[in-house]
Amino acid sequence: MSIQSLGVGSGLDLEGLVTQLLEAESVPKTAALDAREESVEAEISGLGKLKSTLEDFQDTVDTLRSESNLKGREPTIKNPSSDVEPFTADASDSALEGDYNIAVTQLASGSRFETADAVDGGFNSSSDSVLSAGAASLTFKIDATSDSFTINLNAGDSLLDLRNAINASDDNFGVTASIIDTGTADGGSKLVFTSSTTGIGNDLVIVNDNDVAELELVSTTNSAEAATYLAPVTSAQNAKATIDGINVESDTNNFENVIENVSFDVSELSELDTDGVTFKTSKLSIGFDKESVEETIREFVTNFNALQAEIKLLTKYGESDLEDDGALAGDSLVRGIQNGINNILFSAVESSALGGLFQVGIELNDDNELEISSNDKIGLGSGDDRLKDALDDNFDSIAALFTDEESGIAVRLYDYVEEYTSYSGLLKSREDTAKDQREQIFDERLALELRLASTEEILRAKYLNLDQTVASLNSTSSALLATLG
Repeated sequence: MSIQSLGVGSGLDLEGLVTQLLEAESVPKTAALDAREESVEAEISGLGKLKSTLEDFQDTVDTLRSESNLKGREPTIKNPSSDVEPFTADASDSALEGDYNIAVTQLASGSRFETADAVDGGFNSSSDSVLSAGAASLTFKIDATSDSFTINLNAGDSLLDLRNAINASDDNFGVTASIIDTGTADGGSKLVFTSSTTGIGNDLVIVNDNDVAELELVSTTNSAEAATYLAPVTSAQNAKATIDGINVESDTNNFENVIENVSFDVSELSELDTDGVTFKTSKLSIGFDKESVEETIREFVTNFNALQAEIKLLTKYGESDLEDDGALAGDSLVRGIQNGINNILFSAVESSALGGLFQVGIELNDDNELEISSNDKIGLGSGDDRLKDALDDNFDSIAALFTDEESGIAVRLYDYVEEYTSYSGLLKSREDTAKDQREQIFDERLALELRLASTEEILRAKYLNLDQTVASLNSTSSALLATLG
């Protein structure tokens, strides 16, 4: 009968011996693999954190390298009262500083037409027919533009049908039709056409395409455009304003570049003075958007320090055996990133009158962080003072400091960090290498497990034979002793 468990036949602890031999083989190798895996996982995690923090810093740098974010102009408007706000304004980066007194004296509007009173041959009600027989069409257009659309009419179509067809037309360029019931027999129902196309010379034209007499009631001219039927109740008009007493006009309610590199949109008339004739002016001031630029610069400092703090955490050495080293302690790649960024930060920018970051208040403190100090440490004014002076006296030079294509600090920083954060960058390459090492460790674990299984099989076969031999000898010994006894 075969022995199922080692040592049963011989009485020897062969099962324990096999276990000890396998442990002697596996424990040091497993421990080595565990240590390598822990190190690789820490490296992958550290590289991921570094890459994420670098990308956050790069986003801030991306804002700084855009000239439009650093040369903004800020229009402010002071109205005579808060009840009336005649216009809003916008200024491009190249607008000049200045103050302007503006009054809105007329808003741009489109033309308006309405059909005659019932007593004058118009319509008694909205259900009245506009075409009694046959088929015809009306074309709506603005002569000064290419806008047009056509409404087809059939016998029996009412005033209401015409209104609905106009408003529902897919090609309608801004004509609104409405019906007003005057409530009187003389007035009847009136069809009103309102065009949104503004500006002098942009009156709505309604062409009676087939020269049907009935349709003269709802058109402005015949097919040859030689007749006059409906006349505008209100003609299209320009917006009008005065700027420092100078009259200006626009065919829309937007005034573009009337003041160079400044636009303003008018929405209501300016207030009238006590004489009931003169319009009060609002004061438009074009200044530098200092607040936004200062906020962007301070955000840059904050995000640089966040990057430095993350790098410090990742590269620190434990101060005792109880404290672990950072995941990237002593890593030459990280040192290279730090050195490269610092070299760019404190390089001179000849294209800017400011020369460098120090002149906008940014300096390196004792903790290797950037700061805009609130006190004067070296007799050249505090960081706050230098930043304020730069914003007040060299506003456009701040943009050159960061955005110059050749030497701008933000431009160079963005390109430098991109070498590490891009899909094909150095950090991605390091991550790929570390992940390959992790896969290699997995393969080595699998190989170790297979090798240990094979070793166990060999050991068990070997000691099973020994167990059986000892068991046989013990049996023979027992038989001899019984015979002698």
